[in-house]
Amino acid sequence: MKEDVKLIDEHGFRLDGRRWDELRPIVAKAGVLKNATGSGYFAFGNTVAIAGVFGPKEVIPKHLEDPEKAILRCRYTMAPFSTKERTSPAPSRRSMEISLVVRRALESVVFLEDFPRTMIEVYIEVLEANASTRCAAVNAAAIALADAGVPMRDLVSSVSIGVIDGQLVLDVAGKEDEAGDVDLPFAYFPRKNEIVLLQMDGIIEPEKLKEAIRVATQACKRVYEAQRLALKRKYEEMEFDLGVKNE
Repeated sequence: MKEDVKLIDEHGFRLDGRRWDELRPIVAKAGVLKNATGSGYFAFGNTVAIAGVFGPKEVIPKHLEDPEKAILRCRYTMAPFSTKERTSPAPSRRSMEISLVVRRALESVVFLEDFPRTMIEVYIEVLEANASTRCAAVNAAAIALADAGVPMRDLVSSVSIGVIDGQLVLDVAGKEDEAGDVDLPFAYFPRKNEIVLLQMDGIIEPEKLKEAIRVATQACKRVYEAQRLALKRKYEEMEFDLGVKNE
């Protein structure tokens, strides 16, 4: 049941002080886990996800291998401490559903055919949840795959957009997720200008949906630049370290 709370004030400001078309502060990092082949960290404000990639590696059990391409496995989970009320670490129906949609979004950009009879595993953990967790998960996982050196057509970038009292709002957060009218997770493949994830909880008019997609696409381009910068920074730091060692 929706709470009786005013999510947008008379001046157009949301509960956290943002305008309708503003993202929360973004933090993106690459190479944050030493034991993974590649890893990524992505945060929208207080929504934080970390991803680790392992592989390509041997398929277990063997009979599941595909002779024509790699198998991409994704596992999305929420840490027990990620919300105010402790969440169960056991797989839930929601976590399995999000694991599936994240995998499908990533499969659109990974050259799986380059690694037949292998598997690539992507583990995503939400460390802190304040709505839009699947979007942060997609962004962290894309960084992790690129960091692992997995050949990709491009990164995938994701944001959420919603509707509150008839008003579009970008990057749904906090009570907006609980009391808003529509929540729409969205992921985008910039190089081909393709939508690779579009889910919707609620009802929205066709014209408003078109506008939501336009706004989300532009926001994804900003996320994309943050992802690219995270990868660039990692390798710039590596070059600097090598330069220091060679002195």
